[in-house]
Amino acid sequence: MKSTKVASRYAKALLDTAIEQKKIDSVLGDMNFLHQLNNESHDFELLIASPIVKGEKKIEIFEKVFDSFEEVSMSFVKLITKNGREAYLPAIAESFETQVKEYKGIVPVTITTATELDNATKAAIVQKIEATVKGQLEVIEKIDESLIGGFIVRMGDTQIDASVLSQFNNLKQRLTR
Repeated sequence: MKSTKVASRYAKALLDTAIEQKKIDSVLGDMNFLHQLNNESHDFELLIASPIVKGEKKIEIFEKVFDSFEEVSMSFVKLITKNGREAYLPAIAESFETQVKEYKGIVPVTITTATELDNATKAAIVQKIEATVKGQLEVIEKIDESLIGGFIVRMGDTQIDASVLSQFNNLKQRLTR
C-alpha cells in the first residue's frame, strides 16, 4: 500500500509538470517504455532494485538507455534516482498512465467473455456502459473459457459479473447452506 501511495504522488507531480510544459503524450510514451522495459528485462529490474549499484552509476546507465526521453522525463528519472527511490520507477510509470487517462477522461473497461464477442453484442454492452459513464471508453477484451458463457465487465473498482460460472457458483452456495 505504501509503495502505491508513493508512486501515485510521484506520478501526480510528473503529470503536473508534463501538463505545465504541454508534453503529456511524449512523457506518457517515455513512462510506457520504462514500464515495458521493466516487464521485459529482468536485468533492468535487478538494476533498479540493487542497493550495490550507486545512484550516480544508475543515472549514467539511465542516460544511455533512455537517451530518446523527453527532457522532463529524464530529469524526473534522475531526481527519483538521486533521492534513492528508483525502485519505485515502474510503479510510478504505471500510476502515471492511469492518471493521464483520468486527466483525459478515458475510462478503461475490460470485458471478459468465454468466447469472442460478435460486433452487435459488443456494441450493445459498450452502449449500456457508455450510458452510465462519463468519458471516453477504452475497451479491452479478454477471453476466459472457464466462464462457460456470459461476461464480466471490470471498470475501475466496479465489476459486473454476468457469467454462467458465477451463476453456477451462486446456485451451489444456496443449495449447500
